[in-house]
Amino acid sequence: MELYLLRHGIADDDSPTGKDADRPLTEEGRRKLRDTIKTLAAAGVKLGSIVSSPYVRAKESAEIAKGILGFKDDLLMSNALTPEADPQDLWQEIRSVYRGSDCVMFASHEPFMSRCTAYLLGSPALMVDFKKGAVVRIDIDQFGIQPRGVLKWMLVPKLARS
Repeated sequence: MELYLLRHGIADDDSPTGKDADRPLTEEGRRKLRDTIKTLAAAGVKLGSIVSSPYVRAKESAEIAKGILGFKDDLLMSNALTPEADPQDLWQEIRSVYRGSDCVMFASHEPFMSRCTAYLLGSPALMVDFKKGAVVRIDIDQFGIQPRGVLKWMLVPKLARS
């Protein structure tokens, strides 16, 4: 199974409601994220599911990915992808809901994305610098109690523009 972990693009500092969950992407955030996702499309990435945090900036990022990658199904939402979520909860969701899928993208936030990357690689103490608008691919072939993923690559917006 290919897992694509997508950190949302650059977001506004404020939201119309004053709630962190309602902060939208900036135009720069959208542009840089489109560059990253276009690189995935050029590489032939085909997704079976796109799952997003319920926060606005993650949903907007997932929608951009959906459009550029030509994904036709509805986006799925998961509270296991909020900024302070526990990577173990996402792992349980992967094992129970997405286990039969070939490729799944998860759109989320920091500090969750770096913690989740380390956890899925079986090395929770690993430090990961997960930039806004970046994507990590981790391959999983066993679904035991603890994940043992393989890091395939990380793509950051700066490299996608090059």
